[in-house]
Parts: sequence; C-alpha cells; structure tokens
Amino acid sequence: MPFTLDTPLATALPAKEAGGLKKAFGMETVGDLVAHYPRRYAVRGELTPIRGLAEGDTVTIVAEVVSVGTRPMRNRRGSILEVVITDGRGQASLTFFNQAWRERDLRPGRRGVFSGKVGYYAGKMQFAHPNFQLFDDGEDAQRHAEEWAKQPVPLYPATAQTPSWEIQKAVAVVLDGLGDVPDPIPDDMRTRENLLPAREAIEKIHRPASEEDADEARHTLRTHEALVLQAALAQQRQLVRELDSRPRPAAPGGLLERFDAALPFARTPDQVAVGDRIASDLVADWPMNRLGQGEVGSGKTLGALRAMLQVAESGGQSALIAPTEVLAAQHLRSITRMLGPELAPQLMPTLLTGQMGAAERRKAALRVASGQALIVVGTHALLSDKTTFADLGLVVVDEQHRFGVEQRETLRAKGTAPHALVLTATPIPRTVAMTVFGDLDVSTIRTMPAGRAGIETYVAPLAEKPAWFGRVWDRAAEEVEKGHQVFVVCSAIDLDAKGEAALEDDPDALAPEVEGEQKGARWGVVQVAELLATHPRVGRLRIATLHGKMPGDEKDRVMQSFARGEIDVLVATTVIEVGVDVPNASTMVILDADRFGVSQLHQLRGRVGRGGVPGLCLLVTEAPAETPARARVEAVAATLDGFELAEVDLELRGEGDVLGDAQSGSRSSLRLLRVVKDADLIARARAAAEQILAADPTLAAHPGLADALQRRVTQEERAALSKA
Repeated sequence: MPFTLDTPLATALPAKEAGGLKKAFGMETVGDLVAHYPRRYAVRGELTPIRGLAEGDTVTIVAEVVSVGTRPMRNRRGSILEVVITDGRGQASLTFFNQAWRERDLRPGRRGVFSGKVGYYAGKMQFAHPNFQLFDDGEDAQRHAEEWAKQPVPLYPATAQTPSWEIQKAVAVVLDGLGDVPDPIPDDMRTRENLLPAREAIEKIHRPASEEDADEARHTLRTHEALVLQAALAQQRQLVRELDSRPRPAAPGGLLERFDAALPFARTPDQVAVGDRIASDLVADWPMNRLGQGEVGSGKTLGALRAMLQVAESGGQSALIAPTEVLAAQHLRSITRMLGPELAPQLMPTLLTGQMGAAERRKAALRVASGQALIVVGTHALLSDKTTFADLGLVVVDEQHRFGVEQRETLRAKGTAPHALVLTATPIPRTVAMTVFGDLDVSTIRTMPAGRAGIETYVAPLAEKPAWFGRVWDRAAEEVEKGHQVFVVCSAIDLDAKGEAALEDDPDALAPEVEGEQKGARWGVVQVAELLATHPRVGRLRIATLHGKMPGDEKDRVMQSFARGEIDVLVATTVIEVGVDVPNASTMVILDADRFGVSQLHQLRGRVGRGGVPGLCLLVTEAPAETPARARVEAVAATLDGFELAEVDLELRGEGDVLGDAQSGSRSSLRLLRVVKDADLIARARAAAEQILAADPTLAAHPGLADALQRRVTQEERAALSKA
C-alpha cells in the first residue's frame, strides 16, 4: 500500500532512522520529511573544495581515497586509521580511532562524499571521525560519477548526528513509496502560474534531473506556501466576521463629541481618516480587528482614546494592555490628562498591574468588575483569572510584538466578541503586513502633528574617532546647562568582572548577533552611572538610573521625577523605548548603538524632540566602518522616516528576524517563501485565496487546499495567525 503524507515515519523507515529524524527535526510523518526541502544544490565542482578550508568549518566534499594506513596510538592502547583523500586540487586526511575495519571500504581509488569539521594537526588538514558515503565500485562507480557531474545534488539542513546524505537516503525511500498527493492549487491557478502537479513538484525538488527541474519545483511549492498561508489568514478574517458584535455608536452630544470639542488642537488629516474608519468599525455587525501603525508621537494614543470614549457611551469598558509597568503608568497619566477634569471622573481610568499592593489592587479590580472603571490600563495583570469586566467592549494592545497570542486571546475572552485595536509605533513594511498581519485591517498615520522641533541624529564612530566619546558627554552637559534633560540608553543593566552582561527584561530589543561583529555590551547602566558621577561637568548634574529589574513603584517614581524635571540625566535600558513622554528631554545618547536593531534605535530616538525643544540623538558605536552593524546605525542617522527605515531593516536583517515570533508555529509553512522577494506572488495568492473562500467558504470543492490547511496550519498555528 503506498505511503500518504500522513503515514508515520516509524512505518515508512527503520525505527532508528525515524527516531533520529524526530529527535533532530521533530519529524513524525512522511509529509514532514518531504517538506524538509534541500537548502541548496551542488554539482561536483560546486561542492566545497579542500584547498583553503578554515579550521572549525563543517563541510561536505566529494573526493577520492589516495592512501590508507594504520598505526598504533602513542600513549594508549589502540590504533589510528589514517585515510588521505583528494578532490584533485587539495588533500586532507581522515582519522578514525580503533576502527581499522573501515580499511575494507576505504580503499585507494574509491570515491565518495565526506563530511565533517575541519581541524589541523601538525600543520595538516584533517577530519576526525567524518561521516561519509562511498560510490559503488566498477561500472556503477563510473555511472555514479557521470550522474554526479550532471545532476544537482540536494544538500539538506542537517545536524552532526543526521548528515545531509542520510536525509537524502530517507527521502529516497519515502518518495519511492509515496502515492498521490492532494494538490492545494486549483486547476485554473496552476495553469495561470505555470505550476507542476503537487506530486511531481515534491519529486523534482528532492531528485531533480537538472537545475531547471529544481527551479520549477521550488516555484510550485513556494506558491503552495503562499496560497495556504493567505487562505489561513482569509479564514481568520472570515471567522471574525461571523462573530456577532454589539455595535457601539457615538451619541450626539455624547462623550466623544464633548472630548473632541475640548481638544486644544486640530487633528491631522490622517488622524481624522483613521478615526473615521475606527468609528465605523465600532458600529459594524462583527468585531473590529484593526492594526493602527504610525510614528512615535503621530497620535495613535489619541485615536485609541477616542475609540474608548465611543465604546463608553454604551456603558462598555476598554482595556489597554501595555508591555511594561512604566508604559502602563505613563498611558494612564496621559489618558487622564487628555480627558481633563470633566471627563476623567466619568470614565474613571484605572491602573491594574502586578506591582500594586494587595489592597490597592483589590480596590482597582472591584472598580473594573463593577463596570465603574470604563477605561482600564494595565500589564499582564489584566490577564489574571481574578480580573473580570462588567462589559468589555474594546481591547487595545500597545506594541503588538511584545505579546504572545495566548495573552491577547486571554484578554479578548473576558468579553463577548469585543472589538480589537492593535497599536504599533514600529512601521511595518507592506510585504510583512500582508504576510503576518494579513487578518487585520491596517490603518496608517503618516502625518505628524505641527509644532514639533525635529531631531538631528549623528553617529559617534569610536573605532575611528575615540576622542568623540568625551565630546558626547560635554554635549550632554551643554544641553542640561540650557535647561534641558538627557536620556542615556545602554543595552545591558550591569557587566560583571568578566564583562558579561545582565540583560534587560526584553532581549528582543537587541539586534541579532552577526558573524564577525563585536559580541557583548561594552557599557551597562551601572558602569555608565559610575563613569558619569566622576565626569567633571556631568558629575555635577542630577543623575538617576532606570531599568527593568527595578521594582515597579521605584521605576514609576524615577520616571515621574524625570518628567517633573527633577533629574537632569537618566541612564536607562530600553525600558524607556516606548511611551515615555518628557517634552523637555532634548538629547538621546545611545551607547553600543550597533547592538540594537534599526526599529529599536528609531523608537528610542523618538523619545526626544517631542515638544518645542529641538532633539539631538547621538549614536555611539565601536563598530568598524562598512560592517552590517555600522550600516544599521548609519541607516538610522540618514533618515527620520520610520517607514523607510522599516524597509531598510527588512533588507539588512532578512525577513526571518523581522517576522520573529509573530509567525509562531506558522513559520513551518514558510520554508521557501521569501517575504521581500516574493511580494508579488503573495499578493496574487491573497487575491486567489479571497476569491476561493468567497465562492466556497467551506472548501468543499477544494479538498486539496482544505487538506493542506489542516495538515500545515495546525490549531496552534491558526491561533498564531490571529493578531487580536
């Protein structure tokens, strides 16, 4: 009986091989194995040449055995088998300890594939206990060599215990026994996109006869991924629209109208347009599921507050969940101030966080449960089983990327199909928005409010100009002497005697480490505070520290003190990245700036230049010129446009890092699809998925697509695609 994609690997392969694949890659079915695509292909001349290999590299080479010899070990019992191999240009030796029996196979003239870690001993290159697979002898060897020269050789993502050729052998076994495969692509789309049938594509990606075969197969399977992902997102949008939601209209002369009338400024055109969209969403028959994105200070909080007021007019409550205690407290103060003395008592904005005292928290929770508090701001404490709402009508998630799916769903479940508004100050490139946030309606605020003095950004490149380090602190002192305040941001809290860092609560703020770049922080909050205390000018100023490991009430006390102008220089981690609003702060010094990602640097910079005071951002880095780390820093200095920087970030880091955990389990569905390169394909797949589901909501006429969705987008992954 032929295998299907659901056949257990333990049935299709020997137990040891199936167990090894499960341990190495989590594979359990034939479908899991055949979806483990080659990462690249090689022909004989393209495999790694021996000459010039670096010590420590793990490599795969095609070579011929030149000589074989056995010698006793010097200091212990046993023997060493030494095999010299060549690829025609260079030589290396293979050493096997107490495995003299391998001499029967590794005879001079035999050819094969060898893989292992490069080492050097007495100046000679060697591989200790490498993995290898030999070609057959005689006529078969000649045939293998000719085939090898012509055919692409699949090289798989592998481990030391499960090398590429073992995966190739396992794939060959299951492909030989694999029957028909359900095709997720409708016939008309397959013709339009010039695609192979599914079974043929799987065969050709693993056993291509030519590079053209491999290219055709990749294009087909990439399209499968795009359609399955977009169909999952379209189904998610469909599910939300099937929910019944209580309309929340604004009343003439009601809370929203009174709030707008009291605003001391005119809303920008973008704020008006996005506000109108949200207002209409709140009276629709299904829950709002909207992503609001815009620069720091563009008015996203204003838009969220206006939505809260509209919901409150029907007695509905709104919950705003923020990633940190500092940001939650800041939001509460900001909302209370914006509401003013007339509206604030009516809506009773209430803070609920884990750091509150038991009595204070009980009091706040009672106001929430009774419905007295119409606006609730908090952190993860809002997710507690003990926190209940009288009528939760709107969930606002601030800085979407900081929260897991389960947390967002837990909060939504506290109401009956509440509306959801997700806010982010990290602009999302169109391609990422379409792929990751494809189930959300996206609104963008691009225009900034008038009256902002702007920000100038400079790189302090200490690798070339070490003397600039002193100038940075003089410049900070000059700003304080003008009556302004200064942020100093570090990537770590403290460095121990070995220079190892105690990191902030949020390691995601840091850029991924890249080979060849400086590892580790040079400055922690503790060390910088000590340095500045001894500085001849800065040392005379009022300096304080702030980081994520401090108790919540202490963090809040420091932040409020800084906001009141009682602190001149605040040395902090990225705990101040979002939401901290101090109009008098003019200067942002970011140390080890190359350790942060582009979007984090842009977010941090947005903390200054918020009032009428011109902003200054100094990016201090020891990264050498023309390195990826330095390119990140220079990209931020070159523009204030966060949307432009989002695209730069995508190019510099690649979509794997940008997508991050937003894809969660569904990343398993993105093996070949590349968000940037395949943007047009994704757009076509989105249109096709919408068309298919509009005509066939249950996919009764599209069993192949239904099967692929069920197999490749599990319930957990489906939840991960839900962003509200």
